[in-house]
Amino acid sequence: MKRKRAAAASKAKRCKPRGDYDDSVTTSKPATTTTTATKTSTASNPAGTGKFKGEATYYYTGLVACGTYHKDSEYIAAVADSRFDSYPGAGSNPNKNPICGKRVRAYYKGKQVEVTIRDRCIGCAHNDLDFTPTAFKKLAPLSDGRLKGMTWDYI
Repeated sequence: MKRKRAAAASKAKRCKPRGDYDDSVTTSKPATTTTTATKTSTASNPAGTGKFKGEATYYYTGLVACGTYHKDSEYIAAVADSRFDSYPGAGSNPNKNPICGKRVRAYYKGKQVEVTIRDRCIGCAHNDLDFTPTAFKKLAPLSDGRLKGMTWDYI
């Protein structure tokens, strides 16, 4: 099992942790916050395509840039470090970045997945998303490794 996982991981571009996280991170569940977001309805988006176009990859998670721990079975994703760092309200502490907790819907070849942004991807281009394996599998098999032409929107 470890060999298969390692082989699949080598095909995907990995999201590398930044390393300057807040030491006060807790291992308990994160506090619940309420945010308002604009939903994209399928009526206004009949083709099932998003506003941003990039590549989709996957990575194996753990402690993430937003300061919480996650499992590979969760529906989370990392955005490019350029998007993470320039998000309005972002400061020097990545744990407090307002992009943390934002929801996005990604589309690829007629399939879609909804995920929560929880991480920062150093190896990603500005419009790329790096998914957990579970989320990636909603778009394509892990053996595909990299999906060119994936689109996505904030929801």
